[in-house]
Amino acid sequence: MTEPKDYTDEDWKKILTEGQYYILREKGTEPAFTGKYWNHKTAGIYLCAGCKTPLFKSETKYASGCGWPSFFDVKSELIDLKKDTSHGMIRTEVLCRKCGGHLGHVFNDGPKPTGLRYCINSESLLFSPSVQSQNK
Repeated sequence: MTEPKDYTDEDWKKILTEGQYYILREKGTEPAFTGKYWNHKTAGIYLCAGCKTPLFKSETKYASGCGWPSFFDVKSELIDLKKDTSHGMIRTEVLCRKCGGHLGHVFNDGPKPTGLRYCINSESLLFSPSVQSQNK
């Protein structure tokens, strides 16, 4: 079976919605305060919408006020970080290691214990509620 990093643009267009393709494959962004997860508070796991790799735990999500889902931690072996100089800024892009999908950016203005703010597009994520929240 072909690995997600080897998929063609045509493969991705069959798998992803138009919004997911724009974010994950074209490095787009959704407008602030419009994504389905920016104010989401259910317990569970956030997965990459491209390959379903579990990336962020709801316990690491916090209200940063930036308008996108924000997390202060992620398993570093699941992501790649890349210098991004687009739009006249220097930022650090966050990519899914398994499929190479663009997730968002990470900044050094987050809460303790990491001091990081992973600012992630809702369109790049899927959500799986925890078993505990399903039983309530």
